Amino acid sequence: MTNPISLTQFILEQQRGLKDASVALSPLLIDIASACKQISHLVSRGELMNVLGSAESENIHGEVQKKLDIITNDIMINTLNWGGSLAGMTSEEADEIIAIPKQYPKGKYLALFDPLDGSSNIDVNLAVGTIFSILHCHANDEPNTEDFLQKGTNQVCAGFVLYGPSTLMILTTGNGVNGFTLDQDIGEFILTQPNIRIPEETAEFAINMSNQRFWEAPVQRYIDECLQGTEGPRGKNFNMRWIASLVAEVYRILTRGGVFLYPLDLRKPLTEGRLRIMYEANPMAFIIEQAGGSCSTGRERMLDIKPTSIHQRVPLILGSKNEVERIVAYHQESAN
Repeated sequence: MTNPISLTQFILEQQRGLKDASVALSPLLIDIASACKQISHLVSRGELMNVLGSAESENIHGEVQKKLDIITNDIMINTLNWGGSLAGMTSEEADEIIAIPKQYPKGKYLALFDPLDGSSNIDVNLAVGTIFSILHCHANDEPNTEDFLQKGTNQVCAGFVLYGPSTLMILTTGNGVNGFTLDQDIGEFILTQPNIRIPEETAEFAINMSNQRFWEAPVQRYIDECLQGTEGPRGKNFNMRWIASLVAEVYRILTRGGVFLYPLDLRKPLTEGRLRIMYEANPMAFIIEQAGGSCSTGRERMLDIKPTSIHQRVPLILGSKNEVERIVAYHQESAN
């Protein structure tokens, strides 16, 4: 590669080009990259480092934790808490807000993260990842829960790292989406996918078909039309994918288009879905929209929702713009 651009160089140059940019964001993103490099190493070593298998504990959501859920959460916290960029953090694995230790300086950002998305895949050697979101902190002292409960439109930055055959970081600071590949030889993320754009049309969808009997009518309608192929109203054949890892699903959509659905489940209250808005749905929605796609609950734009709790769940429909708009239209027709 001629004159490769490292993540560090890219971040610094991008921040210089923004009038209102804070220099404090650059070291924070570099620290996040450092944490993800450590996680990448652990994931790639697996059984060799005795980090696979159950931790025989549950997180706040009642989900059985893997050893790596706990280890990666500790890595994120311990890498981010001392740099002086953050006023506080929260994680999928934490019951409460994570305070910055008193001996460290505090900054004006809040970090929200899922340290190991798709951890059910780890023991069978499938793709997992890390998701993160950065918000401004408006508190003058110790941030409380309300300081975190901001709309997705307030995000300063969002990204995810996919630990697959290669380790990839996808990042947006509100000025498009860029992809970086970790060069293991030099220990740096290198810009390999500048200005990622999602195709508006697609012939691919991702959904957990085992839940079909619990879907609402608009989702049933959309999937039925896809399954009918060339003989149906869509007039074309669709492929179905399901990896059970949000980072892997979103990366596939970013690279070749498609739509991902984790819709409302009728076993749940109408206000609740499966994925967490603050550190799963919102960062992915920010990335998808910045790449030209769309993200919705089926009823409203994801980034416009005012969260009511840190671990609030929402339905999630994202991907190629035309397909998401079609699904939203089906919801609107069903409501009338």
